[in-house]
Amino acid sequence: MPLATVLLGAGGAAAASSPSADSVLENGFVYTVDPADHVAQALAVRDGRVIYVGTTGGVKRFVGPSTQVIDLKGRMVMPGLVDGHMHPLAGGRLLIGCSLDYQPLTVPDFQNRIRACLADPRQPKPKGWLIVNSWFQEAMRPAGTVLDKSVLDAIAPDTPIMVQSSFFHSFLLNSAALKRAGITAATKAPAGGAILHDAQGAPTGLLEDTAATLVNAVLPAPSDEDDVHAADAALRAMRHQGVTSFLDAWAEDPDLKAFTALQRQGRLTARAHFAVWVDPKDAGDPAKVVAHLREQARSFDQGALGTTPGISVRNAKLFMDGVIAAPALTGVEIDPYYVNRGTVDHPDWQPGTSRGPAPYFPPAELAPLLRAIADAGFDPHMHADGDGAVRIALDAVAAVRKAEPGVDMRPAIAHDELVAPADRGRYKPLDAVAVLSFQWEKPAPDTIDSGRDYLGPERFADMEPASLLERTGTRIAYGSDWPVDKLDEWFALKVGATRRNAPDSDPRYRGQLGAQPPLSRPSVLRDITMNSSWELRSDDQTGSLESGKLADLIVLDRNVLRVPADDIANTHVMLTMVGGHIVYSDGRVAPARD
Repeated sequence: MPLATVLLGAGGAAAASSPSADSVLENGFVYTVDPADHVAQALAVRDGRVIYVGTTGGVKRFVGPSTQVIDLKGRMVMPGLVDGHMHPLAGGRLLIGCSLDYQPLTVPDFQNRIRACLADPRQPKPKGWLIVNSWFQEAMRPAGTVLDKSVLDAIAPDTPIMVQSSFFHSFLLNSAALKRAGITAATKAPAGGAILHDAQGAPTGLLEDTAATLVNAVLPAPSDEDDVHAADAALRAMRHQGVTSFLDAWAEDPDLKAFTALQRQGRLTARAHFAVWVDPKDAGDPAKVVAHLREQARSFDQGALGTTPGISVRNAKLFMDGVIAAPALTGVEIDPYYVNRGTVDHPDWQPGTSRGPAPYFPPAELAPLLRAIADAGFDPHMHADGDGAVRIALDAVAAVRKAEPGVDMRPAIAHDELVAPADRGRYKPLDAVAVLSFQWEKPAPDTIDSGRDYLGPERFADMEPASLLERTGTRIAYGSDWPVDKLDEWFALKVGATRRNAPDSDPRYRGQLGAQPPLSRPSVLRDITMNSSWELRSDDQTGSLESGKLADLIVLDRNVLRVPADDIANTHVMLTMVGGHIVYSDGRVAPARD
């Protein structure tokens, strides 16, 4: 469509007498993400909302003596990013704590980095514990390296150390930490978790999923002040990336309290949505789950969205399984994982017997639980990595739709790394949204080294099925899952539009993941704006730049629809506006604000 035609379609009518705007952005490429993806040149903002989208000539009528006029000089404006799945308090803690930085490491490298944290007086060590984050377990070198407590014992046998994998599903403890947690050969793992044991029956130090709650029970909790500091660091990272709304996809009291404290201080710079965690042990007691959800909403939810960012508690988080990558292999599969029946030098990968753990929420209990959650006014947000977990989640949603056709429910299934062909067309008729993390759609240690052989050729070929889902009409939303990965929304969008790693990545991880095509650029932008807004029930307020909607927008240093695809990853956000207020500016188009 010619640009002039697009501009005409996006302009809209303005009243003959137009009160002055608070802000006007002109001479730009304004990508609206409205139903027709119109492009405009300018927009005007008053009282926190967009009041005009159209031409630079047309916006002049809104300029008054006190209007802030921003000359975009051709730069791109688009709606603020809506991250539909992240863990921001954990991300903030990572920013200020000991981190392995998601790096591929040998055992000596791993040990030396942890030694450096132990020796650094600036690193927090509450009551003598060292908590280490961002361990890229699947990328240990050489490939296939599996760690146990002896690796940490060799560093500091008397200091309790816990290393958290970047996926937050595996945890490595040394002997001192196991002792503090009271974990012995006789300790039973809670539902939805596992304690790994050696040939003699002793714990190896590796815990999976909810088994980490055994450690959390004895870990010194961060202070409220520490959590507010971490939440503040997370918000700063988000506004620099252009995130104007987010869903905390595993919310407990510390998360809700920290962001609420910042909101009360006027320091909340993104719209904060929270999915309250549902404990698998309560699967059979919907009334107890609903009572907890309602109590959290009564305590923290601040009602309808307004121009000033607030707190929303309208989602419930359920883990259906773990992760499909080796060595964990805790994703629930329809068919067994593959095992090597040959040798390292002469592998012979064949189907084994393991389909992963039992689903964390039994299928017979899941549908009644989802119905109770929906009837109480909350939307279920289900983690499902393996195709078996996805099917169980879809079956439960289908059961609710059948039992109560008019139920107002926006179910989300997060990750969806494997979806069986028979299930790909089920999302749309069930009005379920797939929340995908685009940065995983590339060749990397967690897809190539830890996925290909264990999944077998057919499943691996369909891994990360974004385009396979899109072609069935599935609504796709984006969620970074930060801090499972670094908060780099623009690299993720680049991967979503290419299915390629960075050009300077290890030669083993060059090229495209699988044979399926990537998503288009308009698709990935809609997924991280309007579709994520739909997921969060804010699509009538956020996600597009249209008259009457909240003025949540970002200014970019390049046009991500026109630059070479790999260059999308290099995008810098120049300005972030939330509710008509600039919360971040690098100083190039408006006065600097951090």
